[in-house]
Amino acid sequence: MDNFIIVLVLFVTIVGPSAVIAAIGYASIRALGRNPSAAPKILQAMIIALVFSEAIAVIALLILFQIFGRG
Repeated sequence: MDNFIIVLVLFVTIVGPSAVIAAIGYASIRALGRNPSAAPKILQAMIIALVFSEAIAVIALLILFQIFGRG
């Protein structure tokens, strides 16, 4: 049972940020297509969103290893 929970949590921590990164990429490309002159602002917002998404993934993995690393 513990292995199933570990695999489930790993799956969520991988798929969640991946979906966010895909959504950010899609939205930024659409925004650049509509307004190319706003590229610096869009790039800055995109990078900040990617950093937060990756930070959430890393924190989730660290929590997972802290909880299940004891057993």
